[in-house]
Amino acid sequence: MYTIAALYHFTRFDDPATLKPALLTRCTDSDVKGTLLLAREGINGTIAGSRAGIDAVIAHIRGLPGCDGLEWKEATSADAPFGKMKVRLKKEIVTMGQPDVDPLAHVGNYVDPSDWNDLIQSEDVAVIDTRNDYEVAIGTFQGAVDPETKSFGEFPAWWQENKDRFHNKRIAMFCTGGIRCEKSTNYLLSQGVEDVYHLKGGILKYLEDTPVESSTWDGECFVFDNRVSVGHGLKPGPHDLCHGCRHPIVPADKNHPQYEAGVSCHNCFNETSASDKARFRERQRQMAPLRARSSGA
Repeated sequence: MYTIAALYHFTRFDDPATLKPALLTRCTDSDVKGTLLLAREGINGTIAGSRAGIDAVIAHIRGLPGCDGLEWKEATSADAPFGKMKVRLKKEIVTMGQPDVDPLAHVGNYVDPSDWNDLIQSEDVAVIDTRNDYEVAIGTFQGAVDPETKSFGEFPAWWQENKDRFHNKRIAMFCTGGIRCEKSTNYLLSQGVEDVYHLKGGILKYLEDTPVESSTWDGECFVFDNRVSVGHGLKPGPHDLCHGCRHPIVPADKNHPQYEAGVSCHNCFNETSASDKARFRERQRQMAPLRARSSGA
């Protein structure tokens, strides 16, 4: 059984490049795989491994400058969620493209999952999903506004174009694990919005803590590992991933004439060229022996 740890922490790293070698060594020595992002503003990522391996890596991260208060969310999987370990240096640990946004200065009011339903069902509250369109498509909270953004960097422009819709409203925002809302709530506060809230721990914490019978969540939650989606109790959902466009698909989508494993689905068939598809087919051919070995075939 693999332990999966999803984490982020905003802090000040003067030189994140100097932190990379030891962090990567700790992960590989502990047989932990996944992706961790390092930037001057902190750390973000999802990793998986044995219980002892995850504990060792978490202990290492908590020893980094300003990370002693690190919090993380855990789940389990019978299958390996990741094939390799990557530690990447980035300008931002979640890309918004707004240099003045600073979650360390101030963010919106955190709302525990147990209080979330009452908040979002209030008539003076507008609920905004800050995730990308393909994530929203497979699940969201009842009554939530979908900005239909393809990337988080589009959110500020969407807000400027739509802010008049939310005049005299309190704003409640949510995302997968909470990191995007650290930036989006800071951004709205900087734009003069007074009452801003966000779901503490994100959708994942809500699905972990909230019984199905009292839930206001519809569908599944997209996750950035081989589980693809999870539902209540963080149980793996029915979705697979189209490796052509990286969008979630359900089993029935594989019966569509435009679906080709590792190459395309009905979402992206008309968006990629013949040369793209040829490249994807070659990638699929090269990956087939690796998948066979990992499955024990």
